[in-house]
Amino acid sequence: MQYVSTRGHVKPKGFIDTVLMGLADDGGLMIPEQTPVVSSEQLQAWASLSYEQLFLEIFSLYINDEIPKDELRAMVARSYSSFRNKEVTPLKKVHDSLYILELFHGPTFAFKDVALQFMGEFYSYVSKKQGEIIHILGATSGDTGAAAIQGVRGKEGIKICILHPHQRVSKIQELQMTTVQDDNVLNLAVKGNFDDCQKIIKDLFFDLKFKGKHHLRAINSINFVRILAQTVYYFYAYLQVNQGNDKPQLINFSVPSGNFGNVFSGYLAKKMGLPVNKLIIATNENNILERFVRTGEYKPGDFRSTHSPSMDIQVASNFERYLYYLLNEDAEKVSAYMEQLKSEGKIVITGEDLLKVQSEFVALGATNQQCLDLIAKYKSEHDYLLDPHTACGIAAYEHAHMDGEVTVALATAHPAKFDEAIILCEIEQEFPEEIAKLLDQPQFQTVVELDEAEIVRQLIDFYQ
Repeated sequence: MQYVSTRGHVKPKGFIDTVLMGLADDGGLMIPEQTPVVSSEQLQAWASLSYEQLFLEIFSLYINDEIPKDELRAMVARSYSSFRNKEVTPLKKVHDSLYILELFHGPTFAFKDVALQFMGEFYSYVSKKQGEIIHILGATSGDTGAAAIQGVRGKEGIKICILHPHQRVSKIQELQMTTVQDDNVLNLAVKGNFDDCQKIIKDLFFDLKFKGKHHLRAINSINFVRILAQTVYYFYAYLQVNQGNDKPQLINFSVPSGNFGNVFSGYLAKKMGLPVNKLIIATNENNILERFVRTGEYKPGDFRSTHSPSMDIQVASNFERYLYYLLNEDAEKVSAYMEQLKSEGKIVITGEDLLKVQSEFVALGATNQQCLDLIAKYKSEHDYLLDPHTACGIAAYEHAHMDGEVTVALATAHPAKFDEAIILCEIEQEFPEEIAKLLDQPQFQTVVELDEAEIVRQLIDFYQ
Protein backbone atom coordinates (compact mmCIF):
# COMPACT_ATOMS: atom_id res chain seq x y z
CA MET A 1 0.00 0.00 0.00
CA GLN A 2 1.32 3.40 -1.07
CA TYR A 3 -0.09 6.84 -0.31
CA VAL A 4 -0.45 9.82 -2.63
CA SER A 5 -1.57 13.43 -2.35
CA THR A 6 -4.98 14.69 -3.39
CA ARG A 7 -3.11 17.31 -5.47
CA GLY A 8 -0.84 14.84 -7.22
CA HIS A 9 2.60 16.36 -6.63
CA VAL A 10 4.04 14.07 -3.96
CA LYS A 11 5.79 10.83 -4.79
CA PRO A 12 4.01 7.78 -3.34
CA LYS A 13 4.90 7.18 0.30
CA GLY A 14 4.72 4.27 2.72
CA PHE A 15 2.50 4.31 5.80
CA ILE A 16 5.01 5.65 8.35
CA ASP A 17 6.29 8.39 6.01
CA THR A 18 2.69 9.35 5.25
CA VAL A 19 1.83 9.73 8.92
CA LEU A 20 5.00 11.71 9.60
CA MET A 21 4.30 14.03 6.65
CA GLY A 22 0.82 14.98 7.91
CA LEU A 23 -0.19 17.70 5.46
CA ALA A 24 1.20 16.71 2.06
CA ASP A 25 4.16 18.76 0.90
CA ASP A 26 2.12 20.09 -2.04
CA GLY A 27 -0.61 21.38 0.29
CA GLY A 28 -2.95 18.44 -0.32
CA LEU A 29 -3.99 15.57 1.92
CA MET A 30 -2.56 12.06 1.81
CA ILE A 31 -4.82 9.19 0.83
CA PRO A 32 -4.22 5.51 -0.02
CA GLU A 33 -3.38 4.86 -3.68
CA GLN A 34 -5.99 2.09 -3.65
CA THR A 35 -8.75 1.41 -1.15
CA PRO A 36 -8.70 -2.17 0.17
CA VAL A 37 -12.08 -3.88 -0.11
CA VAL A 38 -13.39 -6.20 2.59
CA SER A 39 -15.48 -9.12 1.32
CA SER A 40 -18.75 -10.13 2.96
CA GLU A 41 -17.06 -13.37 4.06
CA GLN A 42 -14.24 -11.43 5.69
CA LEU A 43 -16.71 -9.10 7.36
CA GLN A 44 -18.62 -12.08 8.73
CA ALA A 45 -15.37 -13.56 10.08
CA TRP A 46 -14.75 -10.31 11.98
CA ALA A 47 -18.10 -10.49 13.81
CA SER A 48 -16.70 -12.14 16.93
CA LEU A 49 -13.60 -9.96 17.26
CA SER A 50 -12.97 -7.59 20.14
CA TYR A 51 -12.49 -3.91 19.34
CA GLU A 52 -8.71 -4.20 19.61
CA GLN A 53 -8.62 -7.30 17.39
CA LEU A 54 -10.77 -5.55 14.79
CA PHE A 55 -8.41 -2.54 14.91
CA LEU A 56 -5.47 -4.82 14.10
CA GLU A 57 -7.29 -6.47 11.18
CA ILE A 58 -8.22 -3.15 9.58
CA PHE A 59 -4.81 -1.54 10.10
CA SER A 60 -3.06 -4.59 8.65
CA LEU A 61 -4.70 -3.73 5.31
CA TYR A 62 -2.92 -0.35 5.27
CA ILE A 63 0.49 -0.52 6.96
CA ASN A 64 2.57 -2.59 4.50
CA ASP A 65 4.08 -4.66 7.33
CA GLU A 66 6.08 -1.55 8.28
CA ILE A 67 5.26 -2.20 11.93
CA PRO A 68 5.74 -5.78 13.20
CA LYS A 69 2.41 -7.29 14.25
CA ASP A 70 3.45 -7.88 17.86
CA GLU A 71 4.65 -4.27 18.25
CA LEU A 72 1.44 -2.93 16.69
CA ARG A 73 -0.60 -5.16 19.02
CA ALA A 74 1.29 -3.78 22.04
CA MET A 75 0.67 -0.19 20.88
CA VAL A 76 -3.05 -0.86 20.48
CA ALA A 77 -3.27 -2.50 23.91
CA ARG A 78 -1.59 0.50 25.55
CA SER A 79 -3.78 2.93 23.59
CA TYR A 80 -7.04 1.51 24.90
CA SER A 81 -5.92 0.49 28.39
CA SER A 82 -7.05 3.87 29.73
CA PHE A 83 -10.62 3.53 28.37
CA ARG A 84 -13.33 3.10 30.98
CA ASN A 85 -15.28 0.50 29.01
CA LYS A 86 -13.74 -2.77 27.84
CA GLU A 87 -15.68 -2.52 24.56
CA VAL A 88 -13.94 0.82 23.89
CA THR A 89 -16.97 2.15 21.93
CA PRO A 90 -20.07 0.49 23.45
CA LEU A 91 -23.39 0.55 21.62
CA LYS A 92 -26.59 1.54 23.46
CA LYS A 93 -30.04 0.74 22.06
CA VAL A 94 -32.50 3.61 22.48
CA HIS A 95 -35.35 2.00 20.55
CA ASP A 96 -35.81 -0.34 17.58
CA SER A 97 -34.66 2.18 14.98
CA LEU A 98 -31.97 4.03 16.94
CA TYR A 99 -28.70 3.05 18.57
CA ILE A 100 -26.17 5.40 20.12
CA LEU A 101 -22.49 4.58 19.69
CA GLU A 102 -20.71 5.99 22.73
CA LEU A 103 -17.31 7.26 21.68
CA PHE A 104 -16.53 9.11 24.92
CA HIS A 105 -15.10 6.43 27.19
CA GLY A 106 -11.47 7.48 26.71
CA PRO A 107 -9.41 9.58 29.13
CA THR A 108 -10.71 12.96 27.92
CA PHE A 109 -14.36 11.91 27.45
CA ALA A 110 -14.51 12.62 23.69
CA PHE A 111 -14.36 10.64 20.46
CA LYS A 112 -10.96 12.10 19.60
CA ASP A 113 -9.44 9.75 22.19
CA VAL A 114 -10.18 6.75 19.97
CA ALA A 115 -7.63 7.87 17.39
CA LEU A 116 -5.35 10.14 19.39
CA GLN A 117 -4.39 7.73 22.15
CA PHE A 118 -3.09 5.48 19.36
CA MET A 119 -1.36 8.39 17.63
CA GLY A 120 0.47 9.21 20.83
CA GLU A 121 1.76 5.64 21.02
CA PHE A 122 2.62 5.69 17.31
CA TYR A 123 4.67 8.90 17.54
CA SER A 124 6.47 7.59 20.63
CA TYR A 125 7.27 4.37 18.75
CA VAL A 126 8.65 6.27 15.73
CA SER A 127 10.66 8.66 17.90
CA LYS A 128 12.40 5.76 19.63
CA LYS A 129 12.92 3.71 16.44
CA GLN A 130 14.28 6.60 14.36
CA GLY A 131 16.05 8.43 17.19
CA GLU A 132 14.49 11.79 16.34
CA ILE A 133 12.59 14.35 18.35
CA ILE A 134 9.01 14.97 17.29
CA HIS A 135 7.28 18.34 17.58
CA ILE A 136 3.53 17.89 17.34
CA LEU A 137 1.63 20.99 16.27
CA GLY A 138 -2.14 21.19 16.09
CA ALA A 139 -5.23 23.37 16.29
CA THR A 140 -8.35 22.42 18.19
CA SER A 141 -11.95 23.49 18.53
CA GLY A 142 -11.82 21.84 21.95
CA ASP A 143 -11.62 18.06 22.00
CA THR A 144 -8.63 17.32 19.75
CA GLY A 145 -6.29 19.34 21.93
CA ALA A 146 -7.18 17.60 25.18
CA ALA A 147 -7.00 14.14 23.62
CA ALA A 148 -3.70 14.85 21.85
CA ILE A 149 -2.10 16.27 24.99
CA GLN A 150 -3.26 13.30 27.02
CA GLY A 151 -1.82 10.96 24.39
CA VAL A 152 1.73 12.37 24.50
CA ARG A 153 2.15 14.20 27.81
CA GLY A 154 5.38 13.19 29.53
CA LYS A 155 6.53 11.04 26.60
CA GLU A 156 10.26 11.24 25.90
CA GLY A 157 11.30 12.65 22.52
CA ILE A 158 7.96 14.44 21.91
CA LYS A 159 6.83 18.03 22.42
CA ILE A 160 3.30 19.20 21.67
CA CYS A 161 1.87 22.67 21.05
CA ILE A 162 -1.87 23.14 20.68
CA LEU A 163 -3.61 26.31 19.47
CA HIS A 164 -7.18 26.81 20.65
CA PRO A 165 -9.54 29.78 20.17
CA HIS A 166 -9.42 31.87 23.34
CA GLN A 167 -12.71 31.72 25.30
CA ARG A 168 -14.45 29.83 22.47
CA VAL A 169 -14.22 26.32 23.88
CA SER A 170 -16.20 24.98 26.83
CA LYS A 171 -14.75 25.50 30.29
CA ILE A 172 -14.12 21.78 30.76
CA GLN A 173 -12.40 21.52 27.36
CA GLU A 174 -10.17 24.43 28.34
CA LEU A 175 -9.35 22.90 31.72
CA GLN A 176 -8.52 19.51 30.23
CA MET A 177 -5.86 21.18 28.10
CA THR A 178 -4.55 23.88 30.36
CA THR A 179 -4.29 22.06 33.70
CA VAL A 180 -1.54 19.85 32.23
CA GLN A 181 1.83 21.19 33.41
CA ASP A 182 4.19 18.69 31.80
CA ASP A 183 7.29 20.34 30.33
CA ASN A 184 6.59 18.91 26.86
CA VAL A 185 3.19 20.66 26.55
CA LEU A 186 2.48 24.22 25.36
CA ASN A 187 -1.05 25.66 25.15
CA LEU A 188 -1.57 28.81 23.09
CA ALA A 189 -4.96 30.50 23.45
CA VAL A 190 -5.40 32.51 20.24
CA LYS A 191 -7.66 35.56 20.06
CA GLY A 192 -9.62 34.27 17.07
CA ASN A 193 -11.80 31.33 16.07
CA PHE A 194 -10.89 27.76 15.19
CA ASP A 195 -10.62 28.48 11.46
CA ASP A 196 -8.04 31.16 12.28
CA CYS A 197 -6.01 28.67 14.33
CA GLN A 198 -6.28 26.01 11.65
CA LYS A 199 -5.11 28.39 8.93
CA ILE A 200 -1.95 29.19 10.91
CA ILE A 201 -1.25 25.48 11.37
CA LYS A 202 -1.65 24.81 7.64
CA ASP A 203 0.56 27.77 6.74
CA LEU A 204 3.33 26.49 9.02
CA PHE A 205 3.11 22.96 7.64
CA PHE A 206 3.19 24.33 4.11
CA ASP A 207 6.42 26.20 4.96
CA LEU A 208 8.56 23.15 4.17
CA LYS A 209 11.78 24.74 5.45
CA PHE A 210 10.23 25.53 8.84
CA LYS A 211 8.47 22.15 8.95
CA GLY A 212 11.70 20.24 8.25
CA LYS A 213 13.92 22.28 10.55
CA HIS A 214 11.62 21.80 13.55
CA HIS A 215 10.45 18.22 12.82
CA LEU A 216 6.78 19.26 12.77
CA ARG A 217 4.19 16.49 12.92
CA ALA A 218 0.43 16.82 12.59
CA ILE A 219 -2.15 15.67 15.12
CA ASN A 220 -5.24 17.08 13.37
CA SER A 221 -7.39 14.96 11.08
CA ILE A 222 -5.33 16.14 8.11
CA ASN A 223 -3.24 13.15 9.26
CA PHE A 224 -4.51 9.96 7.63
CA VAL A 225 -3.93 7.78 10.69
CA ARG A 226 -6.70 9.76 12.43
CA ILE A 227 -9.09 8.87 9.63
CA LEU A 228 -8.09 5.22 9.58
CA ALA A 229 -8.38 4.76 13.36
CA GLN A 230 -11.93 6.15 13.23
CA THR A 231 -13.08 3.70 10.54
CA VAL A 232 -12.75 0.92 13.11
CA TYR A 233 -15.77 1.97 15.15
CA TYR A 234 -17.99 2.09 12.06
CA PHE A 235 -17.18 -1.56 11.39
CA TYR A 236 -17.55 -2.38 15.07
CA ALA A 237 -20.98 -0.74 15.35
CA TYR A 238 -22.27 -2.47 12.21
CA LEU A 239 -21.12 -5.85 13.49
CA GLN A 240 -22.67 -5.25 16.91
CA VAL A 241 -26.06 -4.21 15.49
CA ASN A 242 -26.14 -7.24 13.21
CA GLN A 243 -24.81 -9.76 15.72
CA GLY A 244 -26.78 -12.97 15.32
CA ASN A 245 -28.80 -11.70 12.33
CA ASP A 246 -29.19 -14.25 9.54
CA LYS A 247 -29.77 -11.40 7.10
CA PRO A 248 -27.58 -8.43 8.06
CA GLN A 249 -29.31 -5.12 7.54
CA LEU A 250 -27.95 -1.90 6.12
CA ILE A 251 -27.23 0.74 8.73
CA ASN A 252 -27.45 4.53 8.66
CA PHE A 253 -24.85 6.54 10.55
CA SER A 254 -25.65 10.00 11.86
CA VAL A 255 -22.37 11.82 12.48
CA PRO A 256 -21.78 15.17 14.21
CA SER A 257 -19.18 16.74 11.95
CA GLY A 258 -17.27 20.00 11.86
CA ASN A 259 -13.97 19.26 10.14
CA PHE A 260 -15.46 16.42 8.03
CA GLY A 261 -12.94 13.92 9.44
CA ASN A 262 -15.37 11.76 11.40
CA VAL A 263 -17.91 11.39 8.61
CA PHE A 264 -15.12 10.90 6.05
CA SER A 265 -13.99 7.89 8.11
CA GLY A 266 -17.49 6.49 7.62
CA TYR A 267 -17.25 7.22 3.90
CA LEU A 268 -13.94 5.34 3.77
CA ALA A 269 -15.49 2.40 5.63
CA LYS A 270 -18.25 2.33 3.02
CA LYS A 271 -15.68 2.40 0.20
CA MET A 272 -14.01 -0.57 1.89
CA GLY A 273 -17.25 -2.54 1.58
CA LEU A 274 -19.09 -1.85 4.84
CA PRO A 275 -22.83 -2.06 4.02
CA VAL A 276 -23.79 1.50 4.94
CA ASN A 277 -27.13 2.84 3.78
CA LYS A 278 -27.09 6.59 4.57
CA LEU A 279 -24.25 8.73 5.85
CA ILE A 280 -26.00 11.59 7.64
CA ILE A 281 -23.90 14.70 8.23
CA ALA A 282 -24.97 16.60 11.33
CA THR A 283 -23.72 20.16 11.76
CA ASN A 284 -24.79 23.13 13.85
CA GLU A 285 -25.51 26.67 12.66
CA ASN A 286 -22.04 26.73 11.06
CA ASN A 287 -23.63 24.67 8.33
CA ILE A 288 -21.27 24.84 5.34
CA LEU A 289 -21.49 21.06 4.88
CA GLU A 290 -25.30 21.04 4.86
CA ARG A 291 -25.34 23.80 2.24
CA PHE A 292 -22.84 21.87 0.14
CA VAL A 293 -24.93 18.70 0.14
CA ARG A 294 -28.15 20.60 -0.54
CA THR A 295 -26.93 23.06 -3.20
CA GLY A 296 -23.43 22.05 -4.28
CA GLU A 297 -21.95 25.35 -3.06
CA TYR A 298 -18.99 25.07 -0.69
CA LYS A 299 -18.56 28.56 0.70
CA PRO A 300 -17.52 29.54 4.22
CA GLY A 301 -20.17 31.75 5.80
CA ASP A 302 -20.34 33.97 8.85
CA PHE A 303 -18.89 32.30 11.93
CA ARG A 304 -21.37 31.60 14.73
CA SER A 305 -20.69 30.59 18.32
CA THR A 306 -23.03 27.78 19.36
CA HIS A 307 -23.76 25.36 22.21
CA SER A 308 -21.73 22.75 20.27
CA PRO A 309 -18.38 24.56 20.03
CA SER A 310 -16.38 21.61 18.70
CA MET A 311 -18.34 22.02 15.45
CA ASP A 312 -17.97 25.79 15.23
CA ILE A 313 -16.00 25.40 12.01
CA GLN A 314 -16.52 26.90 8.56
CA VAL A 315 -13.55 25.44 6.65
CA ALA A 316 -13.61 21.63 6.85
CA SER A 317 -10.09 20.28 6.26
CA ASN A 318 -11.12 16.79 5.19
CA PHE A 319 -13.50 18.04 2.53
CA GLU A 320 -10.60 17.88 0.08
CA ARG A 321 -10.28 14.12 0.57
CA TYR A 322 -13.92 13.63 -0.36
CA LEU A 323 -13.57 16.01 -3.32
CA TYR A 324 -10.75 13.80 -4.62
CA TYR A 325 -13.01 10.76 -4.74
CA LEU A 326 -16.00 12.74 -6.01
CA LEU A 327 -13.84 13.87 -8.97
CA ASN A 328 -12.80 10.29 -9.75
CA GLU A 329 -9.34 10.74 -8.20
CA ASP A 330 -8.41 13.49 -10.65
CA ALA A 331 -5.71 15.40 -8.75
CA GLU A 332 -5.54 18.19 -11.35
CA LYS A 333 -9.24 18.94 -10.93
CA VAL A 334 -8.86 18.89 -7.14
CA SER A 335 -5.96 21.35 -7.34
CA ALA A 336 -7.99 23.65 -9.60
CA TYR A 337 -10.97 23.59 -7.24
CA MET A 338 -8.82 24.26 -4.18
CA GLU A 339 -7.10 27.16 -5.93
CA GLN A 340 -10.55 28.51 -6.84
CA LEU A 341 -11.63 28.23 -3.19
CA LYS A 342 -8.55 30.20 -2.19
CA SER A 343 -8.96 32.92 -4.83
CA GLU A 344 -12.76 33.24 -5.04
CA GLY A 345 -13.83 32.05 -1.60
CA LYS A 346 -16.08 29.28 -2.86
CA ILE A 347 -16.49 26.33 -5.21
CA VAL A 348 -19.68 25.02 -6.77
CA ILE A 349 -20.43 21.41 -7.71
CA THR A 350 -23.20 20.92 -10.29
CA GLY A 351 -24.89 18.35 -12.53
CA GLU A 352 -23.96 14.68 -12.17
CA ASP A 353 -21.38 15.46 -9.52
CA LEU A 354 -23.98 17.10 -7.29
CA LEU A 355 -26.38 14.20 -7.79
CA LYS A 356 -23.59 11.88 -6.70
CA VAL A 357 -23.02 13.95 -3.54
CA GLN A 358 -26.73 13.79 -2.74
CA SER A 359 -26.77 10.03 -3.29
CA GLU A 360 -23.93 9.58 -0.79
CA PHE A 361 -24.91 12.00 2.00
CA VAL A 362 -27.88 13.51 3.78
CA ALA A 363 -27.19 16.61 5.89
CA LEU A 364 -28.82 18.86 8.45
CA GLY A 365 -27.56 21.93 10.27
CA ALA A 366 -29.33 21.91 13.63
CA THR A 367 -30.14 25.15 15.42
CA ASN A 368 -29.14 25.89 18.99
CA GLN A 369 -32.75 25.60 20.09
CA GLN A 370 -33.24 22.26 18.35
CA CYS A 371 -30.26 20.87 20.24
CA LEU A 372 -31.52 22.08 23.60
CA ASP A 373 -35.01 20.74 22.90
CA LEU A 374 -33.63 17.32 22.00
CA ILE A 375 -31.40 17.16 25.08
CA ALA A 376 -34.50 17.75 27.22
CA LYS A 377 -36.66 15.37 25.18
CA TYR A 378 -34.27 12.40 25.24
CA LYS A 379 -33.60 12.84 28.95
CA SER A 380 -37.34 12.90 29.66
CA GLU A 381 -38.47 10.17 27.26
CA HIS A 382 -35.47 7.80 27.20
CA ASP A 383 -33.51 8.76 30.35
CA TYR A 384 -30.48 9.38 28.10
CA LEU A 385 -28.48 12.59 28.46
CA LEU A 386 -27.07 13.86 25.16
CA ASP A 387 -24.23 16.31 24.84
CA PRO A 388 -25.03 19.19 22.43
CA HIS A 389 -22.95 17.74 19.57
CA THR A 390 -24.68 14.37 19.83
CA ALA A 391 -27.98 16.27 19.97
CA CYS A 392 -27.14 17.69 16.52
CA GLY A 393 -26.69 14.10 15.37
CA ILE A 394 -30.07 13.15 16.79
CA ALA A 395 -31.69 16.13 15.04
CA ALA A 396 -30.21 14.93 11.75
CA TYR A 397 -31.36 11.36 12.44
CA GLU A 398 -34.94 12.53 13.07
CA HIS A 399 -34.78 14.62 9.89
CA ALA A 400 -33.50 11.79 7.67
CA HIS A 401 -35.14 8.72 9.23
CA MET A 402 -37.55 6.62 7.17
CA ASP A 403 -39.70 3.69 8.33
CA GLY A 404 -37.84 0.38 8.46
CA GLU A 405 -34.38 1.96 8.76
CA VAL A 406 -31.93 1.52 11.60
CA THR A 407 -29.59 4.37 12.50
CA VAL A 408 -26.49 4.48 14.66
CA ALA A 409 -25.97 8.00 16.01
CA LEU A 410 -22.43 8.77 17.11
CA ALA A 411 -22.17 10.21 20.63
CA THR A 412 -19.00 12.22 20.27
CA ALA A 413 -18.60 13.58 23.82
CA HIS A 414 -19.74 13.11 27.39
CA PRO A 415 -22.33 15.73 28.41
CA ALA A 416 -20.21 16.75 31.40
CA LYS A 417 -17.84 18.50 28.97
CA PHE A 418 -20.62 20.90 27.96
CA ASP A 419 -22.52 21.64 31.15
CA GLU A 420 -23.21 25.17 29.91
CA ALA A 421 -25.79 23.70 27.49
CA ILE A 422 -27.12 21.11 29.93
CA ILE A 423 -27.86 23.83 32.51
CA LEU A 424 -29.94 25.70 29.91
CA CYS A 425 -32.12 22.57 29.69
CA GLU A 426 -32.68 22.79 33.47
CA ILE A 427 -30.96 19.44 33.94
CA GLU A 428 -28.52 18.88 36.76
CA GLN A 429 -25.88 16.30 35.99
CA GLU A 430 -23.28 14.63 38.14
CA PHE A 431 -19.73 15.11 36.88
CA PRO A 432 -17.41 12.12 36.59
CA GLU A 433 -14.67 12.37 39.21
CA GLU A 434 -11.98 12.93 36.57
CA ILE A 435 -13.80 16.01 35.29
CA ALA A 436 -14.94 17.37 38.65
CA LYS A 437 -11.40 17.53 40.02
CA LEU A 438 -10.28 19.78 37.14
CA LEU A 439 -12.26 22.69 38.54
CA ASP A 440 -9.79 23.35 41.36
CA GLN A 441 -6.54 22.94 39.43
CA PRO A 442 -4.25 25.78 38.25
CA GLN A 443 -4.10 26.53 34.52
CA PHE A 444 -1.08 26.84 32.25
CA GLN A 445 -1.67 28.67 28.97
CA THR A 446 -0.37 31.65 27.03
CA VAL A 447 -2.91 34.02 25.50
CA VAL A 448 -1.69 35.42 22.16
CA GLU A 449 -3.01 37.74 19.50
CA LEU A 450 -4.00 36.38 16.10
CA ASP A 451 -0.48 36.99 14.82
CA GLU A 452 1.42 34.23 13.04
CA ALA A 453 4.79 35.85 13.72
CA GLU A 454 4.13 35.92 17.47
CA ILE A 455 3.00 32.29 17.42
CA VAL A 456 6.18 31.31 15.57
CA ARG A 457 8.24 33.09 18.24
CA GLN A 458 6.43 31.14 20.94
CA LEU A 459 7.10 27.88 19.10
CA ILE A 460 10.81 28.54 18.59
CA ASP A 461 11.23 29.33 22.29
CA PHE A 462 9.38 26.13 23.17
CA TYR A 463 11.46 23.97 20.84
CA GLN A 464 14.81 25.19 22.21
